[in-house]
Amino acid sequence: MTSPNRAGRRSTGGGDVDVAGGLESVSTGRVASLTGIRAVAALLVVLTHAAYTTGKYPQGYVGLVYSRMEIGVPIFFVLSGFLLFLPWVKAAAAGDAPPSVGRYAWHRVRRIMPAYAVTVIAAYLVYHFRTAGPNPGHTWEGLFRNLTLTQIYADNYLYSFLHQGLTQMWSLAVEVAFYVALPALAYLLLVVLCRRRWRPALLMTGLTALAAVSPAWLWLVHSTDFLPDGAKLWLPGYLVWFIGGMMLAALQPTGFRAYALACVPLAVVSYVIVSTPIAGEPTTSPAELREALVKTAFYAVIATLVVAPLALGGRPGADGRESGLYARMLSSRPMVFLGEISYEIFLIHLVTMELVMVEIVRYPIYTGSVWALFFGTLLMTIPLASLLHRFTRVRT
Repeated sequence: MTSPNRAGRRSTGGGDVDVAGGLESVSTGRVASLTGIRAVAALLVVLTHAAYTTGKYPQGYVGLVYSRMEIGVPIFFVLSGFLLFLPWVKAAAAGDAPPSVGRYAWHRVRRIMPAYAVTVIAAYLVYHFRTAGPNPGHTWEGLFRNLTLTQIYADNYLYSFLHQGLTQMWSLAVEVAFYVALPALAYLLLVVLCRRRWRPALLMTGLTALAAVSPAWLWLVHSTDFLPDGAKLWLPGYLVWFIGGMMLAALQPTGFRAYALACVPLAVVSYVIVSTPIAGEPTTSPAELREALVKTAFYAVIATLVVAPLALGGRPGADGRESGLYARMLSSRPMVFLGEISYEIFLIHLVTMELVMVEIVRYPIYTGSVWALFFGTLLMTIPLASLLHRFTRVRT
């Protein structure tokens, strides 16, 4: 299968940031719509995988539209860049000490790993008793690699450590690599470049320069052969998506506002364009450099645009409601509920989808109704994801 990922709660203060799910209430300065947009990202990921499994990808423009719903992954990455970089930005703007790196690291581990470890072990147990096609990752080394999120750091990744029920976890490995890199990036941008002073224009310039890492990396992996083939899935190639969120974080203290009336239509138009062959075949990593560059750039723009009105839309009013139809829809109870468990939906949906495909709707592979599989998967996934979230979530 192709792509997706996870993640959302933030504190606007000094570092209690939870990217893997959470509602932000008015009393604690949290923004519910930033949780709701995670539901959209998770549903897009499930839908693109349902389309792949039912054989819709090769069906011309419609197939490309379905395949580009992997845009859920860039949305998750933009959210992570925004939510995790924001405490460093706020500290710099206020002249305060930066967040504790140790505390930050501990929060990342305790939020991501419990549910992930349960999912990996469960997937290995499920596929120990059922055969669902080639499964090269179903080995002891594969288990270790998947548990440690190092499966993408290998040559012949698809034929070495790719596990049948965990194919989407490449993006979580990228996300975790960003977690590791972020403190160093914050130091480089805010201490080395800005010299511990609040210089938003210089910070934005530094972020723009840093975004150039992605096209440079794409050129490297498409033009040379000394790197393992898994290098196409490494952080540098996707860094620009995180940078989009980091730019939103840098803009927030300046009072800059983004409006859904402008951002959302522009995102939709960009999605229509990127769904043409200009961005390559329906695959995670396009074969041609030009296609990879176009796809990466468009995804960065689209994901940043859909998050921008929520990140830069001002604070909720006295009644706790966010302004604007877009933000209010995403902060509705159903969207917030799904957003709260979006990480867990992301983790388990491929296992449940395969079970629904084979045991319930009984479609042969690459046949059947995409919507029947999509809704059938959600009916099975949401209760299980809710339970997984309940028993593994961070308790404060």
